[in-house]
Amino acid sequence: MGLYSSYYTYGLSTFVTVVVALYLLFTGSGEAFNVGQFLEETSPYAWASTGIGLCIGLSVLGAGWGIFVTGASIIGGGVRAPRIRTKNLIRCIIGIVYSARMSPVPDTLLYTRENYFTGYALFWGGLTVGACNLLCGICVGIAGSTAALADAADPDLFVKILIVEVFGSILGLFGLIVGLLMVAQASEFTAAAPAAAVSPFVH
Repeated sequence: MGLYSSYYTYGLSTFVTVVVALYLLFTGSGEAFNVGQFLEETSPYAWASTGIGLCIGLSVLGAGWGIFVTGASIIGGGVRAPRIRTKNLIRCIIGIVYSARMSPVPDTLLYTRENYFTGYALFWGGLTVGACNLLCGICVGIAGSTAALADAADPDLFVKILIVEVFGSILGLFGLIVGLLMVAQASEFTAAAPAAAVSPFVH
């Protein structure tokens, strides 16, 4: 059942994409499917805000997923050894650092090269940090589930299993470092100079 449902899902989306593409091609509107125009018409604020939202949202989702995975083991192990407990650190504070780059700029003066770069950098930096924190939360949750049961059975194993959990946490730290490196070169949103050329697609 799962195989057929996934097959129909991918098949339907592919079919719809092909039909729309052929329609645009045969009606002489092929230039309507223009990725470059889409990237230039989309506001840099939209890219930046989406990146910040993905950073915070995926980080919280990863933390929640990790607690969900390890929760049953912690509760089960806590019956035998009430001393075990869980802690989780969410790196969504980086979203506040990203939002510091956003300053109000009039819409007509927003579309400059520097502002495009800032918007794209915040988007991809936020996506990188969020995705790494999501994977980090899942990894720490799975490792923490086993660690809770092992610690409840034998307290001497705690330090050894803690090393494995640290390796899982490093995924989130790497994502945080890469995200900061991506955003470090981005400046704040600034208004364009009166003589500066803006995108030809923006009116």
